[in-house]
Amino acid sequence: MPLAALLEKLYARRRFGIRPGVDRVAVLLARLGNPERTFRSIHVVGTNGKGSTAAFLTSILSCSGLRTAQFSSPHLIRFTERFRINGSEYPADKLAVILKTVLEAAPEEATFFEITTALSCAVFCEERVEIAVVEAGMGGVSDATAALAAEMTIVTPIALDHAEYLGETLVEIAREKAAIIEPRTPVISAAQSDEVLLQIQQQCRVGGNLLRVFGPDFSADWNQQSGLDYRGSSRAFGNLKPGIPGRYQSQNAAVALAAAEQLIAHGTHISEAACVNGIATAHWPGRMELIAGAPPLLLDGAHNPAGAAALAEALADYAPARILLVTGACADKDIRTIYVPILPLVAQIYTVSPAVERALDDTALSRIFSDMGRASRCCGAVVSGIQTARADSRPGDLILVCGSLFLVGEVKAWLENSDYNGIRG
Repeated sequence: MPLAALLEKLYARRRFGIRPGVDRVAVLLARLGNPERTFRSIHVVGTNGKGSTAAFLTSILSCSGLRTAQFSSPHLIRFTERFRINGSEYPADKLAVILKTVLEAAPEEATFFEITTALSCAVFCEERVEIAVVEAGMGGVSDATAALAAEMTIVTPIALDHAEYLGETLVEIAREKAAIIEPRTPVISAAQSDEVLLQIQQQCRVGGNLLRVFGPDFSADWNQQSGLDYRGSSRAFGNLKPGIPGRYQSQNAAVALAAAEQLIAHGTHISEAACVNGIATAHWPGRMELIAGAPPLLLDGAHNPAGAAALAEALADYAPARILLVTGACADKDIRTIYVPILPLVAQIYTVSPAVERALDDTALSRIFSDMGRASRCCGAVVSGIQTARADSRPGDLILVCGSLFLVGEVKAWLENSDYNGIRG
């Protein structure tokens, strides 16, 4: 059966919504022969920077000669993007064969993400992966990925996120995410707010975990040559050139390098050259992704306040005559807070309606901007927004596309002349 037909069956599982807990995915993994036990796993949890951090670490491990997998969500254009072996997207024909088996074994009420998580394990087992970098969905201990017993946990910056499922306060959300940490395993954390760090520290004390935190235990700074200088507990690197652009990537790259240091300390061979080359060759689509043209397009998946603040900071590295913002968002986001750091930097705004069910209508988004004191032009479809901005552009301008990962995915699909199917989860 072709992958498209099987994906229709998988997408139908979205009717079950989001159901925290690992019981159903554990049953499914057992029916599949527990493929998750055939490879080593590293968990990546948090709110922002999970994909980039995982991509940096995956690249380092691949450059070290390990057969390395990465599991991520959501995808931008194609479902197959969620499964990567040594950085390469998994082939659709091979995925179809494994997905058919997983769907046949799935409990009646297993959710979309639970089946997708089990599918990743089956794929990685089939491909004889040695180590997998596994990005959690929205949660931590109640996330389907918690069914995998990870030998290390990476915690990227935690912010208010999915409060309807994880908790109404930052403390509750941090506690839920940190609880995925396996006892007596190393933990590498990005810089966190005091209240978030306290929850991580408490979890590590209970579990007897070694904790390394960006700032006091390892760090990275940009030098005058626009290179990144890293200082860790046992290694230091000067003038690194991260393959994923954006000044905010300094912390994500540093967290990946600190994770590599801990793997080395526990017996994994990772050379200095692998660290340097891994950082340099890392790639993560849709994050400060520059598409050449006249004018060029800058795509970024910033869709929450912290991501928008990081994007605003990163824009300082560009010197366009004007920034033309093409943007659309999902209706369940805190729209005003997201756009506060970006609006002062843009000259003109074009609102669009991404082709997903959760999208905020372009006219509604335009009204919000009007309330914030900024005029905008309603363009309807995403492609119309890009074309309108291009028609209005002048030499030296930059078109910035941000506001939602779904928006970025739709633009990339259009640029590649590919079918687009934005699916959350």
